Amino acid sequence: MSRIAVVPGSFDPVTLGHIDVIERAARIFDQVHVLVVHNPDKEALLPIAQRVSLLEASIRDAGLPSNIVVASWTVGLLVDYCTDVGATVLVKGIRSQVDVAYETPMAIMNRSLAGVETVFLLPDPAHAHVSSSLVRQVAALGGDVTPYVPESVAQFLQRNLRL
Repeated sequence: MSRIAVVPGSFDPVTLGHIDVIERAARIFDQVHVLVVHNPDKEALLPIAQRVSLLEASIRDAGLPSNIVVASWTVGLLVDYCTDVGATVLVKGIRSQVDVAYETPMAIMNRSLAGVETVFLLPDPAHAHVSSSLVRQVAALGGDVTPYVPESVAQFLQRNLRL
């Protein structure tokens, strides 16, 4: 039986912390779906198609394993996607107690709704302070985001970010 996991996120933009979590999940599970989702509580900077493209480039450039599938999901429950692809596990990176408090009720609900378990991975300490929101803010103010995002993402933001 294949162990399929889903790593969901807004990835707006993808960071090196995201890539770290994806890489570690790919070593644990037979197949990993990296799923760009719409978060109604956030106003996105990049359209979903652009986030998917940047994720694909970042995963390829990092030389991650071939057991990774990049997709998007904008309508319905996350567990519906999990059921559709046969995934029984969600993988979430958590940086702090704030993330734990935010993710725990969702993890319990996902298990209740569809029997989908959630696995929390702690970040590499080098990335524990980085979030997509901070990257957007630094980039918008002209700061150097290259230490925090894959090279293709840094280049894209430098060329295209006009806030």
